[in-house]
Amino acid sequence: MSKTKIHIVIACIVTLGISACGGSGEKKETKPPVNPPVVEYPEYADIVLLGGETTTTEASNSGHGFSTPAPNLSQNNLDHHLEGDLAFETTFTDAPNTEHPELDGLGPVFNNINCNACHQRDGRNSPPRIPAGENRILLGTGAGIFLRISKAPDQECTEGNSNNNYCAPIPVPNFGGQLFHRGVVNARPDWDSVDDKGNRPNNFKGQADVYFSYHYKDITYPDGTTVTLKKPIFEVENPYDAPGETKNSPTVTSELLQDDVLFGWRNGMPVFGLGLLEAIPESAIVANADTTDEDNDGISGKPNYVFDKIKADAGVENPVSLGRFGWKANTPSVRIQSLGALRGDIGITNPLFPAESVANTHLHNVYLSENPNDTGVGPDGLPEASQEFSDSVVFYSETLAVPARRNVSDSDVREGARFFEQVNCISCHTPKFVTKSSGDIGGTPIIDELKNQTIYPFTDMLLHDMGEELADGRPDFLANGSEWRTRPLWGIGLTHTVNPLAGFLHDGRAASIEEAILWHGGESEKSKNGFMSLSATERKQLLKFVNSL
Repeated sequence: MSKTKIHIVIACIVTLGISACGGSGEKKETKPPVNPPVVEYPEYADIVLLGGETTTTEASNSGHGFSTPAPNLSQNNLDHHLEGDLAFETTFTDAPNTEHPELDGLGPVFNNINCNACHQRDGRNSPPRIPAGENRILLGTGAGIFLRISKAPDQECTEGNSNNNYCAPIPVPNFGGQLFHRGVVNARPDWDSVDDKGNRPNNFKGQADVYFSYHYKDITYPDGTTVTLKKPIFEVENPYDAPGETKNSPTVTSELLQDDVLFGWRNGMPVFGLGLLEAIPESAIVANADTTDEDNDGISGKPNYVFDKIKADAGVENPVSLGRFGWKANTPSVRIQSLGALRGDIGITNPLFPAESVANTHLHNVYLSENPNDTGVGPDGLPEASQEFSDSVVFYSETLAVPARRNVSDSDVREGARFFEQVNCISCHTPKFVTKSSGDIGGTPIIDELKNQTIYPFTDMLLHDMGEELADGRPDFLANGSEWRTRPLWGIGLTHTVNPLAGFLHDGRAASIEEAILWHGGESEKSKNGFMSLSATERKQLLKFVNSL
């Protein structure tokens, strides 16, 4: 082949190559690469330190994840906290205990013998288990659930003052405001139950027997998935003022079994992070209230204003404060909550509550006639718990660390944060607050470690109507029978790490976070339905986000 022919062939090949790549030699305009859309996540999706500087990152997968002191405590405050830790776990005995008088004072009737029994490892307690083949069980030792009791009011109380006892629950005559199912030796005067020598049985019973069972029901998602829910059923029988009597007796004479007596079942709740919740400015909490639902979103958070014994003891003319603690926000401070439980749940009198819970009831009067030395006052004329002991228990509860979030960068967790926002969980579970920089909490100056902390408790600290399925029908100050305070969600993902058998909600009925959501109603009905309408994958993502908290 001649050189001329070779050149022609090469030219054709080049021309064909150009044509194959886009035409007759003209340069084709290329499009820029398409970037994936930017996914926006809520600000709180990236937050790790839920309790600000009080957050612990050392307890992420520990059974003691709720029992760590706040890491920013000074040495003096850490020492005080550790003293409180010992006090919190103190197991009390009945009086007199001559060998260890610092431990006596239990009862005479009570629900548990130490703080930890209701707040296992500073978290939720285990609901009672019904053995196979049994329909119900008798509540006994170790049960971390108890009953609030009160008389039904004649009318709804909407504003508390001295004339209506600040809308406080009305005690049941000869019983009080809480039912104590356990008692010390011979606490209960069963006059009709005596042996042939005239002695009453020594059965360690309290004011009445409480039986526990479950009612089950199924709930089905739109995609066909079914979940079985259980609701606790409590039956009160054999009250001390009418031994053997039940609600179905031919004649009901007991004060406790009258038709106008209301029962509210209460499950022990976590105690970490309480000092931070108390340090949230009242104005920040009230700012989220929408009592009349002016924005028409179906959510009407309401503050509860309650009697404040600390203010009353100080001579304040109108001793009312914002309720922050308890299932119905019925206590205003960690001090009142802690020392009220010390006296109420265990029967240990203290400087804030120096009289026995059952003082002046028929049971207590008979008990004192036979046990004149167990008056709730020590030989020194002081309550059974000292001021030092009481202060340490309160300080411990105020300064437990908030556990850090886990799995924050997990893609499913991050997607779950978007669904948490989408179904409007944040309308009640408000993510963020900043604690105050000065002032008091519970009548004492706020410590430096709790000041100016940016925290993510996921609660608005307000009351919400949760619907009939969760209602107990029992008002508590301004809270009506279907209203409950929004539970903080921080730390909730460690619940079963701390206590594998723990239950959720006010009576421990929910075995999982999913079950707790499915019990939501009332103001939260729309959010629950939004959760149920998600796909199975999306529901799992939302639950993974909540479990990361």
